[in-house]
Amino acid sequence: MSPADTDSGEMARLRWRCRRGMQELDVMLGDWLERCWPSADQGRRQAFSTLLDQEDDRLWSWLSGQSEPDAGLMDIVNDIRARFFGPGR
Repeated sequence: MSPADTDSGEMARLRWRCRRGMQELDVMLGDWLERCWPSADQGRRQAFSTLLDQEDDRLWSWLSGQSEPDAGLMDIVNDIRARFFGPGR
């Protein structure tokens, strides 16, 4: 299997994991995956994968700015927030 095939399979798995019970989360997570994942470094990719392990209500609270995640997820949450709400939210 080539690296391109591996990347394609990983993207497909991640697209599935981005499908949530809330359309807003689907859009926010899916957009980051499509636009940012290909150029993200390994640390950013790991943070995004960890983010996808969270429950929807917690994710929405973080991404909508109602609460703050642990320090290890703050950068990825801020990056996704900024794409939808502008910087500084």
